Amino acid sequence: MTTLSTGFARARRWLREHPLAFDAALAFCTLVAMICSSFTDPGDGHGPPAFGARTPELFSVLLMTLTAAALVLRRRRPMQVLAVTAALAAVEYVLMDPPAPVVMSTVIALYTVASRTDRPTTWRVGLLTMGGLTAAAMVFGSTPWYSQENFGVFAWTGLASAAGDAVRSRRAFVDAIRERAERAERTREEEARRRVAEERLRIARDLHDVVAHHIALVNVQAGVAAHVMDKRPDQAKEALAHVRDASRSALNELRVTVGLLRQQGDPEAPTEPAPGLAVLGELVTTFRNAGLPVEVACADRDRLPAAVDLAAYRVIQEALTNVRKHAGAGARAEVSVVRVGTTAEVTVLDNGRGSAGRRPGTEPADGPPGDGDGLDSGGHGLVGMRERVTALGGALTAGPRYGGGFRVHAILPVEARTGEPERPGTAGGTGLRR
Repeated sequence: MTTLSTGFARARRWLREHPLAFDAALAFCTLVAMICSSFTDPGDGHGPPAFGARTPELFSVLLMTLTAAALVLRRRRPMQVLAVTAALAAVEYVLMDPPAPVVMSTVIALYTVASRTDRPTTWRVGLLTMGGLTAAAMVFGSTPWYSQENFGVFAWTGLASAAGDAVRSRRAFVDAIRERAERAERTREEEARRRVAEERLRIARDLHDVVAHHIALVNVQAGVAAHVMDKRPDQAKEALAHVRDASRSALNELRVTVGLLRQQGDPEAPTEPAPGLAVLGELVTTFRNAGLPVEVACADRDRLPAAVDLAAYRVIQEALTNVRKHAGAGARAEVSVVRVGTTAEVTVLDNGRGSAGRRPGTEPADGPPGDGDGLDSGGHGLVGMRERVTALGGALTAGPRYGGGFRVHAILPVEARTGEPERPGTAGGTGLRR
C-alpha cells in the first residue's frame, strides 16, 4: 500500500512538472471516450443502450479528433480552445444525425476557462456556451426538443462551469491562506531578529558597564601596587587586595550577565538579582578605595521599578568610571539621586582638571597612569548610558561644567514603559550613610 501511494505521488508530481504531457494524455483519453460513445445507441429510453448498434461517420471522427487535439493547448489558450471545440460541436449537431459526442471536448474546455478566469467571465462564457449548444441540439436534432439528450448537453456544460468556478475559488482560498502564512512567518522572523538585536544591544551595554568599571579599577590599583612595591609594600598589598576584590566582583557580575544567555532549564542558572541602588554603597566604596573621593546624596524615597533602578545604577557606575579614568589627580565626584514627581533624576558631577577637554564620546590623549586603558576608548560608555536611558523613555545629558569639571544628568521616568515588575530589595532611596 505504501509503495502504491509513493508511486502515485511521484506520478502526480511528474505530471505537475509536465502539464503539456498531462493535457496530451487527457486529450487522448477524451478522444477514446468520444469514439466509444459514438458506437453506442442510447435507444428510445425503454431499454439499455446498445453498443455497436451504430457506426460513426468519417466526418464525425475527424471532428472528434480535431476537438481532442485542441485540448492539448487548453492551458495556454483556454478561450481559443473553447471557441474551437464549441464551434465544432455545433457543426456536429447541425450536419450529423445522430450526432457524435463531440461536446465532451467542449465540456472540458469550458471547465478550463471557468477554473482560470474570474466569476463574471465564467458566467458570461458559460451561459453563452450552454445556450448555443443546447439550442443547436434542440433545433437541428432528429429527436424532440425535450429529449433527455438535449437537456443532457445543458446539464453537462452547466456542471463544467460550476466545477471550474469551484476549483478556481478553492485555489484562490488556498493561495490566500498560504500567503497569510508566509507573511506571518516573515513577520515572526523579523520580530525575532528585532528582539535578538535588542537583546544583543542590552547585553553589550551590561557587559561594557561591568567590565569597563572593574577593569579600570584593576588597572589603577595594579599601577599603584607596581609603583610602591619596593618602597611601601604594605600599601602595595592593600592595592593588590583591592585588585582581588574588584576582580571577584567583575567575575560575579559577568556570571550573572552571561547567565542571561542560558536556555531555560540549563543547570546552575544564576538567581542573583541585577545590581541596583541598593548596592550603591558598595560601588562607591570601590571607587573610594581606588583613590576617588565620592560624596553621595540619595534621598529616602519610594522604590523604583526594576528597569529604572538598574539604569540609574549603571549610569552612576559608568559616570564614576569615566571620572576615575579622565578627571585627573585630585578630582572629586558627587552623586545624587532625587525623586521629582514621576521621575528620578540621577546626577554625577566632578571637578577634574581633565574634564574641560572631554566631550561626549571622546577621551583625552593624556592623563594619569593607567588612563586610556579602559573599555571606553571608543566612546561607547556615554552612548550606552544614553541608549539605556532613552529605552526607558528618559533623557540624558553629558558635557563639561561651567568653570571646569564634567556633568552627567539623567532623567528617568518612575512609571517606566518597560512593564517590568518591581524587584524586591531595589529602592530609589537606599538609605546610604556616609
